[in-house]
Amino acid sequence: MASETQLTPMMAQYRRIKSELPKDALLLFRLGDFYEMFFDDAKTGAEVCHLALTRRQQVPMCGIPYHAASGYIAKLLRAGHKVAICDQMEDARPGHLVKREVTQILSPGTHFDERLLQAERNNFLASVYPLNGRFGVAVVDLTTASFRATELTSETELTAELDRLAPAEIIVPAEAAALQTLLRPLHRFLNGYEDWVFAPETAVHTVREHFKVATLDGFGLRGHPAAVGAAGGALHYLTQHLRRDVSHLTTLSYYQTSEFLTLDATTLRHLEVLEPLHRDAPKAATLHGACNRTRTPMGARRLRDWLSQPLANATAIRRRQDVVAAWVQNPPLLEQFREQLEDIRDLERTLSRLSTGAGNARDLLALRLALLRLPALREVLRQLIEAQSRASEPTLLPPEPPPPDQPPSLLEELTAQITELPAVADLIGRAMVEDPPLALKEGGLIRDGFNPQLDELRNAMRGGKDWIAQLQQREIERTGIASLKVRFNSVFGYYIEITKANLDKVPPEYQRKQTIANGERFITPELKQMEAKILGAEERAARLEYELFQEVRGEVLRHLPTLQQTAAAIAQLDVLATFAENARLFQYCRPDVRDEGILSIRDGRHPMLEQTLVEERFVPNDVFLDGTTRQIALITGPNMAGKSTYLRQVALLVLLAHTGSFIPATEARIDLVDRIFTRIGASDDLARGQSTFMVEMSETANILNNATRRSLIILDEIGRGTSTFDGLSLAWSIVEHLHNVVGAKVLFATHYHELTELAARLPRLANFNVAVREWHDKILFLRKIVEGGTDKSYGIQVARLAGVPKAVIDRAKVILRNLEESELTPEGNVRQPARQRAEREKLQALEPNPQLDLFASS
Repeated sequence: MASETQLTPMMAQYRRIKSELPKDALLLFRLGDFYEMFFDDAKTGAEVCHLALTRRQQVPMCGIPYHAASGYIAKLLRAGHKVAICDQMEDARPGHLVKREVTQILSPGTHFDERLLQAERNNFLASVYPLNGRFGVAVVDLTTASFRATELTSETELTAELDRLAPAEIIVPAEAAALQTLLRPLHRFLNGYEDWVFAPETAVHTVREHFKVATLDGFGLRGHPAAVGAAGGALHYLTQHLRRDVSHLTTLSYYQTSEFLTLDATTLRHLEVLEPLHRDAPKAATLHGACNRTRTPMGARRLRDWLSQPLANATAIRRRQDVVAAWVQNPPLLEQFREQLEDIRDLERTLSRLSTGAGNARDLLALRLALLRLPALREVLRQLIEAQSRASEPTLLPPEPPPPDQPPSLLEELTAQITELPAVADLIGRAMVEDPPLALKEGGLIRDGFNPQLDELRNAMRGGKDWIAQLQQREIERTGIASLKVRFNSVFGYYIEITKANLDKVPPEYQRKQTIANGERFITPELKQMEAKILGAEERAARLEYELFQEVRGEVLRHLPTLQQTAAAIAQLDVLATFAENARLFQYCRPDVRDEGILSIRDGRHPMLEQTLVEERFVPNDVFLDGTTRQIALITGPNMAGKSTYLRQVALLVLLAHTGSFIPATEARIDLVDRIFTRIGASDDLARGQSTFMVEMSETANILNNATRRSLIILDEIGRGTSTFDGLSLAWSIVEHLHNVVGAKVLFATHYHELTELAARLPRLANFNVAVREWHDKILFLRKIVEGGTDKSYGIQVARLAGVPKAVIDRAKVILRNLEESELTPEGNVRQPARQRAEREKLQALEPNPQLDLFASS
């Protein structure tokens, strides 16, 4: 590497700027029409972006074209790198070093690149701070201005919340080694950051300073120092480390996970709430995909949030249901509202781009279009509020005024949060042309008549160009050269072009400037004088247009908190309207939600499967569990009969009901649960060296250790990952523990038909099976859950349906007959009972469990 004394002024400038950056940031250094990378940055950049690595004076370097830089930057971000953009702040002049500055530092969780962002999901930066046995978590989405914080009490809660949020980037204190060890295997982009910025005494100052407040009590942060530490760390990282503008983060909300139904990472994955188990699955394979009929990207993101964090308060759920019901009962208003949403688009990200300097004139016009729709949107909502009010009034008695302390409905609250800003819409309409260019500094943004000074400059430009046109005509007439042209380029400015055939007619006062293939180019003092006027006016006009754009943007952003509140309200209404649209399309019912522990669904349907089934009609099923008379449903039946589908269906309907959505059923009573636990399917965790059975037992242990009486537990084929006797023994013991000690509502599907004996021992356990019809050694799956146990597995019939060769099937039948027959003595007497009957007799004679049944009725 060249020594400092040998560096050129430009390389010395590069080294100085590089030394001021975060050590892990790649520096893109603007040199003319290219961004260059040098030294180790060049090696990394060349490898990630597949660029040619060259050397100049033994210095490794590679470059990317300025006009195509965003594509390469996207590759670097996708690979997890931070990227510092160093731009030229002035035009190059001979003999002078161009002034350069870092204009932004991008990272995976803090960029605005539309090619990397997904409209339907947030791009979160998460900050985690451990303090006194608690974990503070703050998440920021710069693209939507969402800023939230919470505190969690265990590693399990922390990993579950981070899995739910799926942040693009996580920062933790650099010295928090145990925390990094916990999170690094689970999250790709994890960065250690300076410890002192997370310390509560530092962080509280950082947060107060940002929001210009004297206390954080208004954000709900009193008594939550870990959350304050995480929030302060996030703000410091953004503003100081990445030098980002975060002025659009106008509020911070504190939430408690106890306010929501807890769904851990395993449950989110097993139920396919947000992501499908198989990558090639259709969109409707996930709950989000099946439910998502939102009309705005911000509505789709809010739906994702609600599905992964359902409510745990019956009153809050019913408030959402009331809005959905109002729309279901007024389809024309629902349709009108959804039509109006089409032009709202992604108001959240539009506002964030404008407030961080990443927006352009087209973003202002998109904002104006949204603002113009707000009066009609509010009128539809006003009519809906009236309809909702009429529906709640008694039909025979005159309406009574609501009591003065009665809170407004959710529909009224959200409508009140939508603020019309006609003056802002009018300002943008008067200022911006209808189809502005993407570039902000090259003119063409501002309408004629908006600014007198700009109009004067434009008149000068137009007058000058008219003069140029007149000059061309005058010179053609004077010289007799019909092909004479006055042209312009950025190198020579204005010039007169004469073809070779007419060079003998060139007047003596023309000054030769350049020879070209088919002629020559000339200038005149008069032409150059007018050129200076035109170009000076163009340059001043472009500069003035940019200043006017900034003024208009600044005026718009004076209303930023109001606009953000409007966007947030519209996003919620979009989701609620989507719930109503789903209810209308698929005949969903409104579940009755209370807090008495009852789960009763009649004719429930799987929300994803019923939309994707093509060849057969989905068969609905019932469920009833109450925790006092029937706590555990033990379900037996063959593979492929629908046990797993039924289990997932019940869990998904409970989850949907907690979001405030209606559900696919004829009738339902779904009381509050605190958590949904699932143990479904078999999968190795090879990355952590865990077998299928180890994963199964780890997930089961988590359930047994954390479930409460208010939980819903879904267990599918527990114990099948080990030997038959081991698996049966574990399954038997687990069911007893869930019945006697945990008390949660449980759906337990199993192949161990011996477990049906438990119904005689456990008073709150009931046997069910999946109905199957046999015909000529074949089976037909009826997909119906009926009461009673079954002893038949139909494994050989299922194997035939799966396409196992006939020879294998026939041999299996012979083996099965031998296993099922009694062993006979030569005299024909029974030597011992059949194996299955013997096992059943042993289980029936098993001593009672010494565990006390904590939930037995006295």
